[in-house]
Amino acid sequence: MLTLGGSWVWDFWLADDGETFHAFFLHAPTSLGDELRRHRAARIGHAVSGDLVSWTVLDEAPFGTGPDGSFDATATWTGSVVRGDDGLWRMFYTGSRFLDDEPAMANIETVGVAVSSDLVRWEKRPGPVTAADPRWYETWGASGWKEEAWRDPWVFPDPDGLGWHMLVTARSKDGALDDRGVIGHAVSADLETWEVRPPLSAPGAGFAHLEVPQVELVDGRWLLLFSSSNDSMTAEHIRSHPGAGTWAVTVPDPTRSMDIAGARPLTDHSLYSGRTIRDRDGLWKLLAFHNSDGSGAFVGGISDPIDLDVVDGRAVLRHDVPAS
Repeated sequence: MLTLGGSWVWDFWLADDGETFHAFFLHAPTSLGDELRRHRAARIGHAVSGDLVSWTVLDEAPFGTGPDGSFDATATWTGSVVRGDDGLWRMFYTGSRFLDDEPAMANIETVGVAVSSDLVRWEKRPGPVTAADPRWYETWGASGWKEEAWRDPWVFPDPDGLGWHMLVTARSKDGALDDRGVIGHAVSADLETWEVRPPLSAPGAGFAHLEVPQVELVDGRWLLLFSSSNDSMTAEHIRSHPGAGTWAVTVPDPTRSMDIAGARPLTDHSLYSGRTIRDRDGLWKLLAFHNSDGSGAFVGGISDPIDLDVVDGRAVLRHDVPAS
């Protein structure tokens, strides 16, 4: 389990350089008191492991927030790491700019990028590189929603070798406010210049947002993971799947239309923001952060790996954590 003394630890993303696993994670000091304040104070930490179980937290942070007025002036949030054809690692991350002082939560989210040759020393590039396009996506002030959602970028190579894709936590400009969650989409030929495209999923699937998306080819099936709990689902969806956390659904093609309505909970709300990665034996594992205890209080910390399989077209965890 990955923890950090005196800090909450939550969303994370993983990279594997072939010898070492790297976890980049959000953290904020518990001295803030109220765990809801962690979002505004979030920074990115870095830990390394040989087995996805025992972690060493590095002293050097990848990078901090930007100057006043910049797209990442308030906080740096969830992202993903890929290695380009040029051999450089790129971290695509969420930049958050809050519009008012606490306790207001209104913020603009966009995606930035930093570059590294060794996964330790990072250089931020000018950004943002993608943002919500109002032709398809809800933007700040266009509705009564609390934020402009464009976060948690998951970047992966096109399966046919035709460049790169970015999946994003986003919201449609159409539909009921609590039912606009979609998988945002952008494409690039070179990881440098990006074109935002229409969402890969449709609103109306029962979610206000689909956080921390990830797609991987698991056991021969494309598997989409995302997270959503009771506070970001329609009342009808809560009745059908109370207390859900991380969700999963198989899709025919990770670059085309996705039917989110077929998604089912993979974990309950105690495990959130699930990520999957192969271990050194080539077996798929799921890690997630410890979200809440039996009383509903926030916990924090990244779980040990859990065996993940796709059986009869559905993701299955081989452990004792219940799914709703």
